[in-house]
Amino acid sequence: MPELPEVEVTRRSLAERLRGARVRAVRLGKPLRWPLGCAPQALIGATIGDLQRRGKYLWMPLHGGHAPGGLLWHLGMSGSLGWSTSPPPAGPHDHVELDTDRGTLRLTDPRRFGAVVWSAGMDVPPAAPLLARLGPEPFDPALTATTLHRALRRRRTAIKLALLGGEVVVGAGNIYVSEALFKAGIDPRTRCDRLSRPRCERLLAALRTTLARAIEVGGSTLRDFRDAHGASGAFQAEAQVYGREGQPCRRCGTAVRRIVQAQRATYFCPVCQRR
Repeated sequence: MPELPEVEVTRRSLAERLRGARVRAVRLGKPLRWPLGCAPQALIGATIGDLQRRGKYLWMPLHGGHAPGGLLWHLGMSGSLGWSTSPPPAGPHDHVELDTDRGTLRLTDPRRFGAVVWSAGMDVPPAAPLLARLGPEPFDPALTATTLHRALRRRRTAIKLALLGGEVVVGAGNIYVSEALFKAGIDPRTRCDRLSRPRCERLLAALRTTLARAIEVGGSTLRDFRDAHGASGAFQAEAQVYGREGQPCRRCGTAVRRIVQAQRATYFCPVCQRR
């Protein structure tokens, strides 16, 4: 599933190309998770502003046209956005196509859990309720070890599950949480309320380092993800524990373990990561 690094990589690969582009046509394929929310023709003539990211969502401001506001994009579990100046004919998994005077943006999503929703703004429905549930951004200076510790000490769940929930911090998906917990030396089963402030400081630093590195190398491609130009991510090749069950820990040589938490695979080193 595309997580924060993959969505940010997508944003960066599209931002300059889309800024100032004028929408000429909108074509829809099979229905996605939510309806567009406006007539496709209402978007024709709009000019695209600065592409923004909030968690795993992309916000595309639209100026002018008959439906000023913007489009909120979500890649779902298997989606990717592709950009081309001469795209091939749309296939069965191509569900939204935005044709502009600079090129064509196409959402491809084999499992159809993605979405493109029009909203008059990020602070009004339908965008506002979708974004309201999101926790702080991992790189937000307002998120500190102190605020993280304060948020976690009210929770009795396992730290891995709390981080995946998106309320404590947004966008840190399964791969990156597993890797950050390894880097911070924290067992994924550790209860949130048992983490000290110093350990929260190490965890926050590990999250930021892990996510920053993932963005730098183009995210992770396990199945479907590609950036807007078709390039795969490379972070999965650098994983210290994720996907390495039974292999020696790169730090101490102990076999990496795999457990299941809330139906999600968790990988960790039983020696390097402590409760």
